[in-house]
Amino acid sequence: MSAGHRQPLFKLTKMNVIGILFGIMFGAVLGASNLHEYDTIHNMLSLEEIDVFLFMGSAIAVSAPALWFLERRGFATPLGGDLKLSRPKPEAHHVKGGALFGIGWAIAGTCPAPALVMISSGAWMGLIALPGIFLGLHLRERQVVRQLSESVPEESVPV
Repeated sequence: MSAGHRQPLFKLTKMNVIGILFGIMFGAVLGASNLHEYDTIHNMLSLEEIDVFLFMGSAIAVSAPALWFLERRGFATPLGGDLKLSRPKPEAHHVKGGALFGIGWAIAGTCPAPALVMISSGAWMGLIALPGIFLGLHLRERQVVRQLSESVPEESVPV
């Protein structure tokens, strides 16, 4: 196998290792802060405790300036691409998607990452949220495919 064929495999492996490491660290933070427990989320959403809001706010307060700085400096990502942040203007579909996510979060008491932490910590209630997570991913994929097919002119679509 030539060196040219090894590079994509190396990049894929590097991306997977980076993803797994960050996933483990993120899961550990969620577990240590009890964000995988239904009661923690329920108390936050019923405005009985503000800890989670402060946790999320501190994450934004740290990451937003860091990302801005790294983008301005032309930081290259671990996979070699330039760090470019998107800045879309809020649109109706953002509000609808956020509301749908919030409703699901309120009903299930979890969102995708904490649900996986629940399962890994032995709280099998996370398994109830898992089908909803995959259903949401499937529906989003269908929406993207539909939007792409609508945006392609008919004369360019092979028959």
